[in-house]
Amino acid sequence: MSLRVAVIGRTGQLARALLSESEELGHETISIGRDMLDLTAPAAVIEATIAELPVGLDALILAAAYTDVDGAEANASIAYAVNSTAPAVIARACAKHDIPLIHISTDYVFDGENDVPYLPDDDTDPLGVYGASKLDGELAILESGVRALILRTSWLYDATGTNFFTTMLRLSDQKKTLTIVDDQIGRPTYAAHLAKAIFSAADIFSREPDIPTSIYHVTNGGEPTSWAGFAKTIFKAANRDVKIDNIPSSDYLTAAERPAYSVLDTDNFERTFRHAMPEWQAGLRDALEALEDENA
Repeated sequence: MSLRVAVIGRTGQLARALLSESEELGHETISIGRDMLDLTAPAAVIEATIAELPVGLDALILAAAYTDVDGAEANASIAYAVNSTAPAVIARACAKHDIPLIHISTDYVFDGENDVPYLPDDDTDPLGVYGASKLDGELAILESGVRALILRTSWLYDATGTNFFTTMLRLSDQKKTLTIVDDQIGRPTYAAHLAKAIFSAADIFSREPDIPTSIYHVTNGGEPTSWAGFAKTIFKAANRDVKIDNIPSSDYLTAAERPAYSVLDTDNFERTFRHAMPEWQAGLRDALEALEDENA
């Protein structure tokens, strides 16, 4: 089924993946970049932008966010403006104009003290400004009255942006030994796989009005790994000869504390939207293939 959607975001790795997937699927998509909508703009400006969207959209996908986890600690006002205030305004405007909303959130809403995958309704307790601002955005959407899906994901990367995957490959050209944290556990999520999942959800959400506003978890599957484990798998798959020295988080100090365990349970999403998420190793293979195509 061809969809009519709008995507807030244009240059971020998920927004790029969504626009690419939309073109491949033949969806009619409006891309709303920062030149059209600054998420730090006054509420009236944001509301006017939503009001000007075409009637009858199947979904508005909010894929833009302030995602600099450490930077958020020093720039809390901007993080809250983009991750909390703007989604609240967008949600109210979508409710007013009867536009279903799909909002992308994060594993950072949790404190990482679990030892089993987090369910969508588990208690939240963010450790830093980034997670707290994203949680506030979630709550504002739930309170707005809009029909919405809130999709939490984790460890997002693509083949060309600035992320862990591309950073590891860049560093492997410069060093033969790297020290990587091995006590933060999660599942890497390839942006193209997340984009496919989002459109599957948008399709079913638009056709099945009985699906209520709710929170879902969407990541690649597979056995959880650490950042060190992900790095080792990257180098093996890319045939890079790099030695990894595992270190604890306490040896790699950052402005923001990260959750030690942020594995998300995706079962409810996969059942509801009939979309099985590939294992994260398949995402890595696809990323390397996409990188080869980009450099060809």
